[in-house]
Amino acid sequence: MWIIIGALAGWIGSKIMGTDARQGGLANIVIGIIGAVVGGFASRLFFGNDANTNSLLGSFLIALMGSCAVIFAWKTVSHRKA
Repeated sequence: MWIIIGALAGWIGSKIMGTDARQGGLANIVIGIIGAVVGGFASRLFFGNDANTNSLLGSFLIALMGSCAVIFAWKTVSHRKA
């Protein structure tokens, strides 16, 4: 179930961030899973273990925000010129 949520969050995050054409399905899954971990960590750091963020919709939104943050960070680092 979490892989499906991560894949969906990664795909929607790539659509929001405008990177969908450059990524494949596997990259969307990986970014979604990493985004879910980053979003979950940030959520617990700021909000604690709140029951409202443990719902399916709450988990998806946190994974989506985390995916967008991971994509933004990747775009920032990869476009840096040496």
